[in-house]
Amino acid sequence: SFLLLAGAATVVSTLLALERTSPGFQTEDVLAINLPPGGLGRTAAETRTFFRDVRQRLAALPGVQHVVVGSNVPWRDIGGGPTRLNPRPGGMQFAIEGAATPASGDRPQARGRAVSPGFFTALNIPLLAGREFTDTDTAGAERVVIVSASIARALFPGQDAVNRQFHWADPVAKFVNFSEEPRRIVGVVADLDDEQVDPRAPMTVYHPFEQEAQGGRVFVVTRGTNPYTLVPQIERTVREMSSNQPVENAATLADIRARVLSPARVNTVVLSVFAGVALLISVIGIGAVLAFSVSGRRREFGIRLAIGSPPVQLLLGVLRQGVVMAIAGVACGAFIGWAISAVAGAYVPGLQLPGVVALAGAAALLIVATVLASLVPALRAGRTDPVLALRAE
Repeated sequence: SFLLLAGAATVVSTLLALERTSPGFQTEDVLAINLPPGGLGRTAAETRTFFRDVRQRLAALPGVQHVVVGSNVPWRDIGGGPTRLNPRPGGMQFAIEGAATPASGDRPQARGRAVSPGFFTALNIPLLAGREFTDTDTAGAERVVIVSASIARALFPGQDAVNRQFHWADPVAKFVNFSEEPRRIVGVVADLDDEQVDPRAPMTVYHPFEQEAQGGRVFVVTRGTNPYTLVPQIERTVREMSSNQPVENAATLADIRARVLSPARVNTVVLSVFAGVALLISVIGIGAVLAFSVSGRRREFGIRLAIGSPPVQLLLGVLRQGVVMAIAGVACGAFIGWAISAVAGAYVPGLQLPGVVALAGAAALLIVATVLASLVPALRAGRTDPVLALRAE
């Protein structure tokens, strides 16, 4: 019971922490829609023109505040295999003019994203230095990028990263048709983790969508309107522009995040139910053992009461037995849990024991439940009638 209670407390606290954690960008009233290119056969120029028109047409719909485009929908587009901007999980190696040399000597790695102008403003992602992308950052213009704060902190401590020359320096870049030509850093934005629900600070490089367009996702930010009520209008508008264009997976970022957290909620409920059942069995077991003990000691209690022992002393004595059993159970459970974690730690890297709060809470709950379970037989012991107890013998 103690092991299950401690585990349930850990899972519940973890889930609550995830629920309270801010992802670092707006999720409410932001509708994400996939517009996959499929077999449409558009050229890069036609793709840029299509998404530019989509932004303009959707922005004219009533209740729409912003319409921006990005290469990834947070949490939903993860694990789908390598892409041109992210040919391998760890990201591509890069180099920046005048950057500090990493302690390891290896080139740092970053993941790539492509976003349209206004993307950071629409999703309330703070711009820390420089500027956002603008409509002038087109395919024929100067190549530019925006980097995350983690890159600026790691490579330019105490310096300004804006206007430095950035270039991808990974051997895999040439195999995914990614140009290694220099790109000027025009801005620094706050760290954004669109892969983990528990956000980290990954190194990320953002490209203008117009310069690295290969299909994208549309983000519609609404104002005073339920985003889902706009889905039929959005589908109709897109189909008017291209009758065979798929419009898929319309969902708010808040609902996508909730869907990602749903397995954790199920695990929490299941483990909590098991912990509750184990606690109930423990309470019933301790209460039954003490009730049997009290019934077998009726003569002893009668004699002690007859010679002047106060009833409260008998009551406290029975309660003490229950508390001793609970403490012994907690001690054994803690030792068994430590032994199991020591063995499992050899096979599961990064395994962590429940925190002090979870352990203390589980122990306190078990002891309080034991005291309550011991109370009924303890009251029976304190109310023993000496005459009836001796006469029964």
